[in-house]
Amino acid sequence: MPLLLSGKGFQHELESFGCLAIHVPLEGGAETRLLRRLRAAGYRTQINSARGLGDPEVFLMHLHGIRPPHLGHQRVGRNSAVGEVQQVIPQLSELLADDFPIVLWLIEGQVLSRSELLSLCDLCQREPRLKMVVEMGGARSLRWESMRNHLNH
Repeated sequence: MPLLLSGKGFQHELESFGCLAIHVPLEGGAETRLLRRLRAAGYRTQINSARGLGDPEVFLMHLHGIRPPHLGHQRVGRNSAVGEVQQVIPQLSELLADDFPIVLWLIEGQVLSRSELLSLCDLCQREPRLKMVVEMGGARSLRWESMRNHLNH
C-alpha cells in the first residue's frame, strides 16, 4: 500500500513519460487518491470523458466550431437545416494561461482509436507542461504503463 500513501512512483513515471495508460479497480477510489496527491504536488487537474472528444488536439488546444444537434422540424430558410456553427473555446485554455503543470485525466479511454491515443502522446511531447492519464479499462488492482508501451502490445 505504499503506492497510495505517497504516489511518488506514479508521479515520477507521469513526468518521465508524459502520457500514461492506467487500469483502475472498478470499485473506484484509487484514481481520486492519485489525483489528490498530484494536486498536492502542484499540478492543476481536470477530468474529462474521452467519449465525444473528436479530434483530441483540436478539442483540447484550438478554437473550433461545432454544430448543435438537429432538433427536428426547423425552418430551412435560415442557416439551412443543420444549424449555425458555434465556436467553442479549447478545454485547456484556462489551465494553460498559468505556468503550473497540468494533468488531464481522461475516463473511458478505451473508446479512443490508436491514432487518437498517439496524438495525445504527441501533444504531451509538444507541450511540456501537459501530462495525461487515460483510463483504459478496469483491473483487479491499480496498474499503469506508458501509453506508447501500451499501444505496442
